[in-house]
Amino acid sequence: MANVLYVKANPKADEASFSARLANQFLDAYSTEHPADKVEMLDLYSTNLPLIDADVLGAWGKLAEGAELSAEEAAKVSRLGELVDQFVAADKVVFSAPMWNFGFPPLLKAYIDAVAVSGKTFQYTEQGPVGLVGDKKVVLLEARGGIYSEGPAAELEHTQSFFKTVMGFFGITDVTVIATEGMAAAPEQAEAIFEKAVTEAKAVASKF
Repeated sequence: MANVLYVKANPKADEASFSARLANQFLDAYSTEHPADKVEMLDLYSTNLPLIDADVLGAWGKLAEGAELSAEEAAKVSRLGELVDQFVAADKVVFSAPMWNFGFPPLLKAYIDAVAVSGKTFQYTEQGPVGLVGDKKVVLLEARGGIYSEGPAAELEHTQSFFKTVMGFFGITDVTVIATEGMAAAPEQAEAIFEKAVTEAKAVASKF
């Protein structure tokens, strides 16, 4: 039995979000093929996700010195620890997110910051940084209003490229990206475009 973590990064209701709808189709197909696996959802817009702020930076400095933390500092550091432990414990991770302004929603970047922890997901060595969670399988289900996989806007794509870089830094090489794109550019074709991505997502889910 595998532990699957689903990380949702969109504040919209599922029915109004192409990325969430795509993820739901993926997870339905996955659960059909892997009924014994446990799927845990982490909705970044409805969970306690501390930002790396002055409290957190100050707390890390105090911890290094063995100093006592304030209640606020302790609460934020504890929650960040829970998030990275949850990520590390997952055998497979499913991300769903839209592209906003050529990048990810801010809370997905905040989540990646939360789980990028030395000694947990990577470590520094004399030979350079080494990923510590390379045994995971990861899939990103993304929705983009325009076309960024090819053509003149391809150089403006900063989601898939960033995501694969970070996962590689963690040592994760089994990374699949399924992007449904162009729905805003061609709204009359949006559902047909989406259904093409659903077909791909279901195929990937059966082998994920």
